[in-house]
Amino acid sequence: GLMDALYRDYILEHYKNPRNFGTLEPHDLEWHDHNPLCGDELGVHVVVEDGRVKDLRFHGQGCAISQAAASITSEELIGMPMSEVPGLDAEWVIDQLGIDISPTRRKCALLGLKVMRGATTGDASWPE
Repeated sequence: GLMDALYRDYILEHYKNPRNFGTLEPHDLEWHDHNPLCGDELGVHVVVEDGRVKDLRFHGQGCAISQAAASITSEELIGMPMSEVPGLDAEWVIDQLGIDISPTRRKCALLGLKVMRGATTGDASWPE
């Protein structure tokens, strides 16, 4: 339907013009990981100030969903208290994307949050 088309455009727009992509020097935290199913790889550099995510940059390559999810979530993550990051879950990411993600694409969508949680908590497990 129309909503699906709009959300596909939204994801494509973030894939073509990703927000907060690149590297940050110096940075306080970093993490790098990949999704073996799809070949997506993603790293993150995080700058922390006063207990918040002051700034971050994702870098890497992968499918449209993984790159768009990293871009879309980056805008929410900047400014967030560090203490909130561990509580973010798969549903948080999928809500941000606004489309139904098939089980096979789930890890693509979650890779950005996975590396962000790795960087901030040291827990590299896949978000549930």
